[in-house]
Amino acid sequence: MVMENRTNDQRSVIMLAASMFIFGTIGLFRRYIPCSSAFLAMIRGILGGLLLLVFIRIRKESTGEKLPRQTVIWLGISGAVIGINWMLLFEAYNHTTVAVATLCYYMQPTIVMLASPLLLREKLTKRKAICAMIAVIGMVLVSGVTEGGGERTGHLKGVLLGLGAAVCYASVIIMNKKITGVDAYRKTTIQLLCAGLVMIPYMALTDGFGSNVFNAWTIALVVIVGIVHTGFAYVLYFGSMDGLKAQSIAMLSYIDPVTALLLSALVLREPLTAAGAAGAIMILLSAVISEKESMNHD
Repeated sequence: MVMENRTNDQRSVIMLAASMFIFGTIGLFRRYIPCSSAFLAMIRGILGGLLLLVFIRIRKESTGEKLPRQTVIWLGISGAVIGINWMLLFEAYNHTTVAVATLCYYMQPTIVMLASPLLLREKLTKRKAICAMIAVIGMVLVSGVTEGGGERTGHLKGVLLGLGAAVCYASVIIMNKKITGVDAYRKTTIQLLCAGLVMIPYMALTDGFGSNVFNAWTIALVVIVGIVHTGFAYVLYFGSMDGLKAQSIAMLSYIDPVTALLLSALVLREPLTAAGAAGAIMILLSAVISEKESMNHD
């Protein structure tokens, strides 16, 4: 009964909706940042992680207890994968539209669904299998291969990079299930810092430091991505969790991809074919149905 009294309060709804909207605008910002994807991932992780660290210190959200070695290793590995995930996604935005890159990235729930029986020993129900099939068909439509693959709306490299980012994100979700006994803020802080730091040796090996263009506008946008799109957005996201039902969290999460699709069409004027629009609906609808079933069985 106590849970019901603090469930779906207006403040939590606004916080989660705001965080999802912020996440959904990152593709738009990426369009105007002439830096390498690895550099942007590095700055995002370090700035976001430092902001969360400051927030933890101010709010005293963490006990500061020493973490087990195995937990630290898992946090480091998952953080590194987050960094690679961001780099691939940012690069996907460079090769295809924000809408297509986002939809490729949003194949993550389907990837987790298909991998769970093998890695987490979770049952793949008939409904989830059908949802996965629908999502895959939707992905084929979004990619543009059925129409010969347009250079602007279905660039193969952008599609593959987006799907690679989705695989990385799905891997992080699966790894997070193995990381227990750590509060969300502390866990995310460590992962974000690792995500940023892992990009440094990568850029050193690939000359990523020399491929960046800096001016006041670029610096401002990069700082916004690091502080607003990462640190601040995660503070809002985790701060909303205790005041919402699981169903509400799942539904409000779709503000992210829907925002990205709308910005792609309305602000960037990036076209999405009829087949691509149908594929987008199939991907999002399959995710909604599969998540609804998961919550019904929890």
